Amino acid sequence: MDPVSPLPCLVRELGRQPYEPVWRAMQRFTDARGEAMPDEIWLVEHDPVFTLGQAGKPEHVLAAGDIPVIQVDRGGQVTYHGPGQIVAYPLFDLKRMKVGVREYVQRIEQSIIDTAAEWNIHAERKEGAPGVYVAGAKVAALGIRVRRGCTFHGLAFNIAMDLEPWHRINPCGYQGLQVTTLADLGGPSGMDAVKPVLLANLAKQFGLELNAAAELPDLSLAA
Repeated sequence: MDPVSPLPCLVRELGRQPYEPVWRAMQRFTDARGEAMPDEIWLVEHDPVFTLGQAGKPEHVLAAGDIPVIQVDRGGQVTYHGPGQIVAYPLFDLKRMKVGVREYVQRIEQSIIDTAAEWNIHAERKEGAPGVYVAGAKVAALGIRVRRGCTFHGLAFNIAMDLEPWHRINPCGYQGLQVTTLADLGGPSGMDAVKPVLLANLAKQFGLELNAAAELPDLSLAA
């Protein structure tokens, strides 16, 4: 039996960006993509923001203070994005991959688990609570949307970030949920040390051939 050829996938490094322009660009990309378009992974570090998923309850935002709150179209409850966190947005055609949504989530989680293992950190799933945990504390969150078989939104992996804003919310709707970072668990504090490992594990899980894209997506907020 011939080995399956890897699927081409462009990786776009967006640097640090406000949340909404990237979200709107993901929507446009997903709405406009055709069957022949390659998949993409966008890597970004967001300015501080709380996002409420489609099922998000405002009461889980306890005291937002100076951090904006945005209602978005992903699944899940409330989460926080900020400096020191890798946010990866896989823009995948699940139909082409022949991967179901549940399996997609599990493969994303496994990519993060395998990345943590690079630094001998034992991370794991928690039944009924998507994301990745170490000793009960959440180190990575997932929030996804699938439209016409194509994914957007994605994962947020805490590398070395200020955890104070997490105390202003019930993370993912769970009162008292502990949150941690890779650096606090003995891993690296540099984002650049973690990104290539995470990308390699995503490529392994989804059978991808990764290629760096030179340009950013259109991040304008024009309609």
